[in-house]
Amino acid sequence: MSHEHRFNPEKAGRLLDPNRKKKLPPDEILALLGLERGDVVADLGSGNGFFTVPIAQKTETTVYAVDIEPKMLEGLKVYADQEEVKNIQTVTSDLIDIDLPDDSVDKIFSSLVMHEVSDLNAMLSEMKRILRVNGKLLILDWEAVEMNEGPPLKIRIPSEKLKALFEEQQFQVKKQMVSPEVYALVMSI
Repeated sequence: MSHEHRFNPEKAGRLLDPNRKKKLPPDEILALLGLERGDVVADLGSGNGFFTVPIAQKTETTVYAVDIEPKMLEGLKVYADQEEVKNIQTVTSDLIDIDLPDDSVDKIFSSLVMHEVSDLNAMLSEMKRILRVNGKLLILDWEAVEMNEGPPLKIRIPSEKLKALFEEQQFQVKKQMVSPEVYALVMSI
């Protein structure tokens, strides 16, 4: 990931703010991924677990929380303990060389981090590598519109551009707006 665009872990508390659940309701958003009890899931760019913990509550198997920042993963462990969630395995890794085995996950989730990745094509290849046959992905990111929150407009990836990148990698992509500022790409290979 490009360090200058990474989320500051000192601001991690904002990620678990109850108001954020109103803007990005985890249950509604995760319904797009079609989670099943036996799914092995990777949350790429998991941060301190805003979506990881709800994912883990919906599945009985392993949820890999992948993040480059150890401080974020430490916060995730605290949050998971508070929620009595035991099936999360943290993985300190960047997203262009993901430290997971080939064909190891049924579903991939990634929220608001694509704009931080230094090599999107490498990340897309890694997603294909770790995803099992008939796997599914759900990507959320900031639409390229001017607003007061989120990253600077100049580093945001317009939804149509990201959709086209995934389609070039042979993903079947459906775009949906979560809000005027955030889009979801629901994908399969």
